[in-house]
Amino acid sequence: MGPAPVPRAGAGEVVVRTAAVAVNPVDAITGLFRRVVTPWLRYPAVLGSDVAGTVVEVGHGVTRFAVGDRVLGHAAGQERHRNSAAEGAFQQHVLLLEQLCTPLPADLAFEQAAVLPLGLSTAAAGLFEPDQLGLPLPGRGDGDDRQDRDSRAEVVLVWGASTSVGCNAVQLAHAAGFAVIGTASPHNHELVRSLGAEQVFDYRDLGAEAQIVAALAGRRLAGTVAIGAGSLTRTLGIVRAASGSGRLASAYPTPVTTVRGLLARRHGVHVSAIWGGRPTESPVGPAIYADFLPAALAEGRYRAAPEASVVGTGLAAIPGALDELGRGVSAKKLVVRIE
Repeated sequence: MGPAPVPRAGAGEVVVRTAAVAVNPVDAITGLFRRVVTPWLRYPAVLGSDVAGTVVEVGHGVTRFAVGDRVLGHAAGQERHRNSAAEGAFQQHVLLLEQLCTPLPADLAFEQAAVLPLGLSTAAAGLFEPDQLGLPLPGRGDGDDRQDRDSRAEVVLVWGASTSVGCNAVQLAHAAGFAVIGTASPHNHELVRSLGAEQVFDYRDLGAEAQIVAALAGRRLAGTVAIGAGSLTRTLGIVRAASGSGRLASAYPTPVTTVRGLLARRHGVHVSAIWGGRPTESPVGPAIYADFLPAALAEGRYRAAPEASVVGTGLAAIPGALDELGRGVSAKKLVVRIE
């Protein structure tokens, strides 16, 4: 590890002085598994996706931001189409794509803002990418929203709704005009309801699947987002039993997901594996970060959730944060202050 040069902003890019970063399970991958997950990654590499900080330079054509603006952004350095150490979050200055940045309201601290990017992008990918659930995007909140769609007769199921991805999936689905049913531990039920879910079930309850199927009676299941180990097994039966799209997006992709997905096709269920970085190169990214989120955050229609847990200060604190993440967290995201 050593010093890295301060990047320069090219067309459509901004340079951000990092104030806070969050850690994700993908950041903790090492060894052979890292080669399997991101075989294209060039070394030396800088990891990290979640960043909040202050704009210090803007590139040609950037119109949404100026030097001094406070922003959050999805650092896309680990994505195949970017593959750039300058765009990794775990450093003092980060190069970000303008279309993956959102201005921060004055009352939103850097530390709390940093919980959003990868969880937000992953949830948006699962809900809105055409090869996932393919749902319509949320409106801007200026009369183009869809919050009254068929009196919310269509439902999105979020299994694992108190996770980072789940908190965002609940809010995005609600903003897009769907009713939301979630699962979580009982002590997190109120959190999930506060984000927009109309009903929440205990995922540890062996009867949860039957309870959810009963709750869906007479309604259409527009799609399911399955988050966490074991979630695919628990949700496949619900999707098969419910009336609806038959689409299930898994945020826990493994070889087993692929096999189970192929087998599920015989029963009319379309299983897809979510790649959280997809919105960094698709129209979904700017639709969320530029068109939807700025006003939604400013007006209080969207929350930076789950709660940030600050576990250290400085780049040297990141390995410890990853160790703590490996021991497990619930309804919070681990954040490191950088400046």
